[in-house]
Amino acid sequence: MADKMTHQERVVASLKDEPVDRLTTYPIACGVSRRTVGDGTMLYRDWATDPKKFAAGFIQGQKTFDLDFTIGLMDLSVIAGDFGAHVRMDEQNTPFVDVPVIKSTEDYEKLQMPDPSKGRSGVIVEGTRLFSEALKTETITSGFLEGPLLSLTQCAGAEKVLMDLYNNPSAVHKALAVFTEYLREMVKRMGTAKPNACMWDYLWGSYSCLGDKEYHEFEGQHKYAGGLNELVRKEGMALAIHNCADLPHMDSQVKEMKPDVYTMAYYPLIPGSPSAKVCIEKGYADNCVLCGTIDPQGYVRWSKEKMEKVTMDLCHEVSTALCARGLKSKYCIASNCEVPPGVSTKLENIKAQVDAVKKYGQVVCK
Repeated sequence: MADKMTHQERVVASLKDEPVDRLTTYPIACGVSRRTVGDGTMLYRDWATDPKKFAAGFIQGQKTFDLDFTIGLMDLSVIAGDFGAHVRMDEQNTPFVDVPVIKSTEDYEKLQMPDPSKGRSGVIVEGTRLFSEALKTETITSGFLEGPLLSLTQCAGAEKVLMDLYNNPSAVHKALAVFTEYLREMVKRMGTAKPNACMWDYLWGSYSCLGDKEYHEFEGQHKYAGGLNELVRKEGMALAIHNCADLPHMDSQVKEMKPDVYTMAYYPLIPGSPSAKVCIEKGYADNCVLCGTIDPQGYVRWSKEKMEKVTMDLCHEVSTALCARGLKSKYCIASNCEVPPGVSTKLENIKAQVDAVKKYGQVVCK
């Protein structure tokens, strides 16, 4: 079925819960987008260290897959690497920290804020500027930043930080204050890049890791994240949050932080993991566009036919739940998390998801 609205018209209508020709869709196709450029052989480490190549992936990915959003996720080791952690950069897979920079309690207090214009932080801001300019009349664009607690766990390792929340909380708070100040500078720089939105990864808002008390103390809306969220809006960007945890803090991150867009994951084998239907029924989509919940491994393992069937079923689940809630369009058919960026991902499955939403994504309430 041919689209009747532009990508931007559809997203803006969805944000306002106005009628749309179909639901919005965004397979979180970031690192994998480099494979749409030229002969498809661009290496991940080249894409992740060169702003022009970084932007080229998103620009060509938009043209190849016909996406409603473009979200400039690089990977979750960007800030940690710039703070001094050693990052392993493979040719085709996501970079990751293999030697942390924080190894002792004293190291929390030794952190020095690097120059945010340097390193891969500089690459991601400049790359976001380039693709936001190139796509400003085509799609809705967003920068992407790691939240302060996530940045810290990348620098020290999750196990150490989560233990130190209890054993050495004052040291952890000192480090979080440094990351928050750094991220304030990054938000200001992201604002000059002029994406439509800025998305935070607030991964540790998860009941499998932290309770409400701990999350509120070490990141929540009334602590470090709150000021950063306010600054995003002050800099002229919409607020978006990504959390691919199995048991996300929906009340803290949706009802308290009040993002415009919230991307989430669903793990059907984990009791209590929230499905799209449940989240809509509980009111989380009332004032926020929810996004999810297709298994990222499906883009590697499934046939095109199965991807179409899974997408169709999700469209029907979402449409039925929206209608029952009295909503028209506040959901985006998306993947749980980033589409795997390696060469085993089937690009045709990304396009199959988008095409299936065009075919089955109409919200028709009886």
